[in-house]
Amino acid sequence: MFTLIQKRRWYFMISAVLLVLSLGTLGYSWITRGSPLILSIDFTGGSLLELAFDEPVVPERARGILEGAGFPEATVQTVAEGRQIVVRARQMEMTEKESLTEALEAAWGESTELRFESVGPVVGRETTRAAIMAILASSVAILAFIAFAFRRVPNAIRYGVCAITKMFHDVIILLGISSFLGLIFHWEIDALFLTALVTVVGFSIQDVIVVFDRIRENSTKRRNEPYETLVNRSLLETLHRSLATELNAMFVMIAIIFFGGVTIRHFMTIMLLGMLTGTYSSLFFAVPLLVVWQQREWGRIFSPRQAAAAT
Repeated sequence: MFTLIQKRRWYFMISAVLLVLSLGTLGYSWITRGSPLILSIDFTGGSLLELAFDEPVVPERARGILEGAGFPEATVQTVAEGRQIVVRARQMEMTEKESLTEALEAAWGESTELRFESVGPVVGRETTRAAIMAILASSVAILAFIAFAFRRVPNAIRYGVCAITKMFHDVIILLGISSFLGLIFHWEIDALFLTALVTVVGFSIQDVIVVFDRIRENSTKRRNEPYETLVNRSLLETLHRSLATELNAMFVMIAIIFFGGVTIRHFMTIMLLGMLTGTYSSLFFAVPLLVVWQQREWGRIFSPRQAAAAT
């Protein structure tokens, strides 16, 4: 029988590297930008104005125009070879927005308005609070469900704790990926990011519960089989189903990324990267973590000699 679970030390090392890189990226962004993620106005509140011009915009001059228009705190970003300008500022009234547009057009000619959004700070706080509550509520629900469904299995609560640990593992890595994309491509975190995050968590939790359920079934059929062998057998029996489900979804996401609209590309990219991370952690983090806990191997996870002896 092909062995997967016996190589768990390598899986933990990969997860440790990903977690360290994610936390390092979040910390670097916090130090250099004042925030671990580039937050959109969905969270911070304020107004966002995006205009397209026929000639490149000079950011320094644009900042001077904004200060003259009464927006000294505004930030300016140019994209598309400098021909598009993105302005983030306090909430703008329509008259203020029109005056600012006219001032910018006086400097660089006629413009095309690509986007104008305005969100109050209360909405931003509510969005953040709702995201945190959703993650906490899902953790409690997952723990309660698994504890009930696996009540006839010894140490049933461990299955739920491993699933929740795996969920936070995915969340941290996905936040790190988003922070990295923000540093490199200036991608922002908006309300759609929360949708992607919750969807990824749902997919990955479902995946690991499928494997845990097969472990539960095999534990009653193969009582005399060593636990590590039993888990490895269960993992192999569900591997094709997990990969088929996740790959089908990934192929659709890749198609949307290449052929869909620009407005949904960031959302689908985060979904795809989160799905990849979630698939890996479902099979090669949560399940090995359960084996380590059940066999009390905490002291020898990263010890090559003791890990080889245990195998």
